[in-house]
Amino acid sequence: MSLWAGFTCYVSKDTYTFVPTNRGDPPRPLQKLVIDRRENVLSLQDTDSLDVPKYDKQFIVHGILGILSLHTTDFMVVVTNRKKVAHILGANIYLATDFRMLPLKTEANPTLLRNPIEKRLLGLVKESLYSGPLYFSYEYDVTSCMQRQTKTEFGPDGAKLPLWKRADERFFWNYHLQEPLMRHAQDLSAFIMPVMFGFLEVKVAQIHQRAFVLGLIARRSRHRAGTRYFSRGIDAEGHVSNYNETEQFVLVDPPSGSTPTSMEEIEGKARMSYVQTRGSVPVFWAEVNNLRYKPDLLIPADPRTVASARRHLDEQVALYGKNYLVNLVNQSGYEKPVKDAYEQVVQEVSNPLVQYNYFDFHHACKGMKFDNVQLLIEQLERDGLRPNDYFMLDTNGAPQVQLQKAVVRTNCMDCLDRTNVVQSTLARLVLNEQLRSVEILGAGDRVEDHPTFLYLFRNVWADHADVISKAYSGTGALKTDFTRTGKRSMEGALQDGLNSLTRYVKNNFFDGARQDAYDLFTGAWDPATQSPEVPVQPWTVRIMPWLLWVSLLFVVLSFLLEGDPARPYKVPTHAPLFPAFWATVALVSLTYIWQHGVLYVGWPTLNRPTALIDYDGPGYRSGLRGRKGTRIDPRRLLAARKTQ
Repeated sequence: MSLWAGFTCYVSKDTYTFVPTNRGDPPRPLQKLVIDRRENVLSLQDTDSLDVPKYDKQFIVHGILGILSLHTTDFMVVVTNRKKVAHILGANIYLATDFRMLPLKTEANPTLLRNPIEKRLLGLVKESLYSGPLYFSYEYDVTSCMQRQTKTEFGPDGAKLPLWKRADERFFWNYHLQEPLMRHAQDLSAFIMPVMFGFLEVKVAQIHQRAFVLGLIARRSRHRAGTRYFSRGIDAEGHVSNYNETEQFVLVDPPSGSTPTSMEEIEGKARMSYVQTRGSVPVFWAEVNNLRYKPDLLIPADPRTVASARRHLDEQVALYGKNYLVNLVNQSGYEKPVKDAYEQVVQEVSNPLVQYNYFDFHHACKGMKFDNVQLLIEQLERDGLRPNDYFMLDTNGAPQVQLQKAVVRTNCMDCLDRTNVVQSTLARLVLNEQLRSVEILGAGDRVEDHPTFLYLFRNVWADHADVISKAYSGTGALKTDFTRTGKRSMEGALQDGLNSLTRYVKNNFFDGARQDAYDLFTGAWDPATQSPEVPVQPWTVRIMPWLLWVSLLFVVLSFLLEGDPARPYKVPTHAPLFPAFWATVALVSLTYIWQHGVLYVGWPTLNRPTALIDYDGPGYRSGLRGRKGTRIDPRRLLAARKTQ
């Protein structure tokens, strides 16, 4: 059953009625979705025509994201605007650009919705909706790579499955919202639209007068979704932070008398894709923010580590075949304990289809020599990685299928900047093989020899890096000047410095709200059983930032006003103790804030990581900087350990 491609929503005091805007192609019997707001009940009703119920107002809906329960009422979340961004294999792909939240209770009036908790949660939902690119299609499964689509399109009886049953649940971003519709007694498949959070860019390219489609899709996992310092490592179910599947694909047709100029003109009779993954180091670890540039590194000695890592790696092997684990963290200094913990757990898991590869990126590429990533490629090829191991479906004549049998899983500390450089290098290597296989490139030819195409390729990958980085760290990626141009520039270095500073501010003071938004939207926090935790700080903690700013203001004013007869409120020149006093106050308050830095971080309020902040068990800790006065009651710590 295919999705309805849009509705008219009729709103009345007692109902929301979603009527399809057309019968589809080919035409099919009409159905409408009715929500009874008095009983909070959904029902699917057949209708003979595009009938109009009684209503107070109406608007166009391009898709239903699902139902989300908040503090006072449930909300139906719908897409009210969209932008066409691509055309893949006969299907249009859209970016959701505007949304609407419809309260389901009839008594949900403006006063009720101004409830402090409800207002806070509504703001978080809107933050989640508007901060991340959400893509959807009425026909194409954007959550699944092309290889997976060949295995999931039809059910055991040979019938074509509805889109939501084909979707990869890891990348079905609104899965939590769609659960009420998926569990409904009636079949609501035509109304259940999966969306993907990530990156999608599709371009028409040309080499040697042969046009083809180059596409890049990054799918972000809904499991353990979060922000840079508030979501690290693995959980008990084997899900890791910042997990993304990146698929680069090529669509090409046989040579013809004309050259296509748009993606709609290319059928994709030969389609090829190459999949890579990235994800946090699969052990229990964290970086505890403390206002320092480098937070405290924590690797608890958690007894669940090996079982969780085994669950993660076994799933990766089941999904992708042999896994080449590329670890790019530093082998000395601050990052070394993470490297050691990773290597130890891989050794203990001992999966024969998992090949661990270490590459000291910063040492090998020192001085911006990112071309030295080729040393890693050579290492992987010695261990069995083949550049012609990719998915291909050729429908010219009798269909021929080639499956990708291995995947490279890359990580650095954040799985962002170093990872981006490695992934784009691998993608370019495989792309050369793919284009040679369809005779767009000759035997000795490379995409590097075609500047116009290389420019397009590099910029698509740099855009991809920026989007993944913004979702996790709050800023664009670092080193993208190299990704875009193949060279390191002074402008790029300055931009990296600005991004690093912006990351510091956002990660310490603003990412708590973003983490809350992810937890609420993906169902990691349940408003029915939990309330936001807003810790009340002692007055001494709250007053120190104000003292700092006031004292700095007086120090500056004492120098600006001193000795100026035109200013009636000048500081007397015989009172040098005035600036000295306020400078001392500034120093004392700054020292206090520095020593109690953890208390000034903008932590999440839904799933506050109290057990990590106050962890006092076995394992590795880089230090306890900025944690003075943060110890919790031992009974609370014992209770936290028992829940682990």
